[in-house]
Amino acid sequence: MAGQNGDSILGIDDKIEDLQYNNNNNSNEVIDREELVGIGEESSACYKNNQGEGGEKDMAGNSIHRSGSRPQLDLSKAEIQGNSEERDPTILLPNQSDDISHLALDIGGSLIKLIYFSRHEDQSVEDKRKKTVKERLGISNGNRRSYPVLGGRLHFVKFETSKLNECLDFISSKQLHRGRIDSPHWNSEPPANENAVIKATGGGAYKFADLFKERLGVSIEKEDEMDCLVAGANFLLKAIRHEAFTHMEGHKEFVQIDHNDLFPYLLVNIGSGVSIIKVDGDGKFERVSGTNVGGGTYWGLGRLLTKCNSFDELLELSQRGDNGTIDMLVGDIYGGMDYSKIGLSASTIASSFGKAISDKKELEDYRPEDISLSLLRMISYNIGQISYLNALRFGLKRIFFGGFFIRGHAYTMDTISFAVQFWSQGEAQAMFLRHEGYLGALGAFMSYHKHGLDDLMVHHLVERFPMGAPYTGGRIHGPPLGDLNEKISWMEKFVQKGTEITAPVPMAPPGTTGLGGFEVPSSRGATLRSDASALNVGVLHFVPTLEVFPLLTNPKMYEPNTIDLSDHKELEYWFTVLSEHLPDLVDKAVASEGGIDDAKRRGDAFARAFSAHLARLMEEPAAYGKLGLANLLELREECLREFQFHDAYRSIKQRENEASLAVLPDLLVELDHMDEETRLLTLIEGVLAANIFDWGSRACVELYHKGTIIEIYRMSRNKMQRPWRVDDFDLFKERMLGSEGKKPKPHKRALLFVDNSGADVVLGMLPLARELLRRGTEVVLVANSLPALNDVTAMELPDIVAEAAKHCDILRRAAEAGGLLVDAMTNTLDGSKGNSSSVPLMVVENGCGSPCIDLRQVSSELAAAAKNADLVILEGMGRALHTNFNARFKCEALKLAMVKNQRLAEKLIKGKIYDCVCRYESAPAS
Repeated sequence: MAGQNGDSILGIDDKIEDLQYNNNNNSNEVIDREELVGIGEESSACYKNNQGEGGEKDMAGNSIHRSGSRPQLDLSKAEIQGNSEERDPTILLPNQSDDISHLALDIGGSLIKLIYFSRHEDQSVEDKRKKTVKERLGISNGNRRSYPVLGGRLHFVKFETSKLNECLDFISSKQLHRGRIDSPHWNSEPPANENAVIKATGGGAYKFADLFKERLGVSIEKEDEMDCLVAGANFLLKAIRHEAFTHMEGHKEFVQIDHNDLFPYLLVNIGSGVSIIKVDGDGKFERVSGTNVGGGTYWGLGRLLTKCNSFDELLELSQRGDNGTIDMLVGDIYGGMDYSKIGLSASTIASSFGKAISDKKELEDYRPEDISLSLLRMISYNIGQISYLNALRFGLKRIFFGGFFIRGHAYTMDTISFAVQFWSQGEAQAMFLRHEGYLGALGAFMSYHKHGLDDLMVHHLVERFPMGAPYTGGRIHGPPLGDLNEKISWMEKFVQKGTEITAPVPMAPPGTTGLGGFEVPSSRGATLRSDASALNVGVLHFVPTLEVFPLLTNPKMYEPNTIDLSDHKELEYWFTVLSEHLPDLVDKAVASEGGIDDAKRRGDAFARAFSAHLARLMEEPAAYGKLGLANLLELREECLREFQFHDAYRSIKQRENEASLAVLPDLLVELDHMDEETRLLTLIEGVLAANIFDWGSRACVELYHKGTIIEIYRMSRNKMQRPWRVDDFDLFKERMLGSEGKKPKPHKRALLFVDNSGADVVLGMLPLARELLRRGTEVVLVANSLPALNDVTAMELPDIVAEAAKHCDILRRAAEAGGLLVDAMTNTLDGSKGNSSSVPLMVVENGCGSPCIDLRQVSSELAAAAKNADLVILEGMGRALHTNFNARFKCEALKLAMVKNQRLAEKLIKGKIYDCVCRYESAPAS
């Protein structure tokens, strides 16, 4: 068959130039009573706040969302500042009386939690092509929602309260108190504002108000702690996809909360005492109970009984304790037997500290570790029981725990979880929050009249984990890093041992700024550091232009990741793959910038930083939230960009595009001489064969040393033999060509998610797009917004299409109709100016910069294009196998990929490396 003969299609090598590719810092920590926040040690008085929702209507009679009684932004005469076509423009509010604030604080006795906002610095250029595509898709700036925080980031920072001056220096250096974080002139001294106000909560808001006025010239406006606590929790539970998690026997499991079904819930804040709050909605909550036995009890008694100097030291002791030496257990009473009649095991605590009654021992005869653990269990079990009883009282299933007492400590969370499970007989679960230490500061930020966060949805937020915040596991290690050079210097202090890069915990020696000293974690092997289970806090990126892909059958049940990294062996394997690929990636990144010394230094810092991320995730896979393979790959790309490597494969992509475009005309001529059925098979074979070019695959990188891309492509085509490992081609052929003489209707619009540059897109996906255009189907090529490995981007695609269109009237007319040839008319074969009735070929960005794609967060352009689409084609390992292999759509779907990883082949399709996947899924019955 002609379609299986690679030589007949590409016997034209002579035209191509041969492109041979040939931790812990707690020694001085003293925690004030203020830090262990608790309104109600003994008080059981109800604390109520039932602010009403605003009931206003707009001119069309639609209700306008209002957060309590807050004044709203004045949006009259609002306009896009600068280029209206840029991706994330700033909105100018000329009639707003004051600036949008950027800063809020929670000042406790031990820690200062600071939240500040910055707008995106990225500016895209005017693009006529994009404008034309938007017009075709019906997208206009009028469709944009007027978010005052459009395109920004929310940063979470911690300081020790004892180092308040460092916090003040940080605020001053970034001019956060003057709302100038995103100004190009922030180093200049802006005019003073005598009325400047910073929102703050916590005891320090009162204690240090005069110092803020003296140092920064700003007034502290104090916010109620409980108001802030609830507001912060509500925002996080509604806006962060994997904010809540359960914790049982050391295992974390993230829980997806439907923001439409969030209320009511119970919020248990464990400070010095415990406040139990029933939350019924935004601004609607009631303190329904509390107890005077809380974190203050644990620390106070622990300090008296063990002589510990800090709360963390006491927690550290508990990890090495055995409470059975001091607690009376059920087995001690019943001769080592269970009391099965009432469901009590022999190891159940019958009486905390009960053995001290009969033991003839003095305090010094007991190990401090055992005392600490017994205390921790006693208090945690009681808090868990009281919390469950209150949940039972109000018929609530969701109980969220937060507060200083928890602070990410695994054993504390386990103990509380066990108590809730035990007393509820498994009907209720204890849940915890990743950002729980920042609830107060976030609530204070939201208390500004104009914070603009009310209407943000979970798909508008993306959390990133830069190396810019020098603390891990909730511990502070110096002030946040100011610029790239400071960050590189910090990374250069990491300890390297042979080929293994250990991620040390930076530790500030007394009297330093926190950037000078480093210490490798002392606990290794099976011993868990006290902070190892604590979860890292990243930077929240607000991108309100992101939307949920509208063609997903069930967005709530959609899970992008195919590979389950909760299996430690699976996790270890992929970490090894990424680590082995790292040196080659660094070489490519440095070479992409001419190999200059600055690039080499940044490349080394990137390698250390990414290795540190991997080390952290090996220690605690849930440290950055729910972990999937797509998250790992995206983390690598984000880390590259953090060290200013924006397109490591730029020159390689350009060479491969040129080589492939040179042979495209002959390929198209040969395709046109085939009958319809042969041509369709040849096109699908071409996509699968061309998908071999993937610089993210070690096996494929080795192929580059064995020939030119054209030689590799021909070899790949020659091996295309059916049946493939997953082979639904006949089903797809029947849909395209029909059967028994019946011609099916062509698709209205096809979305083609493209993968790699070079042969993959030029010799694989473009000819397939051309075939669909020939049949009268609109085609939208969907590509990355940002570079990732050798993947083609939406910015690069129009030039590739324009070059291809010089030799093909079908592509030329479609590209003109789709706005891809606006800038300059290309040479044509017949000299005509195009056919306005031709179906369009368009290009849209997908909203991400990763080899994979999470369809819960795609660009507004892609979402608009999808609304009239009836065919989705996902191509490549990243988009069709690593993610979305199990995704189901409202329309027809075709998933095409060559498997270039042996483990993935075995796991996913029970096959081998270089097996092919052609999975066709018909549209579900309506």
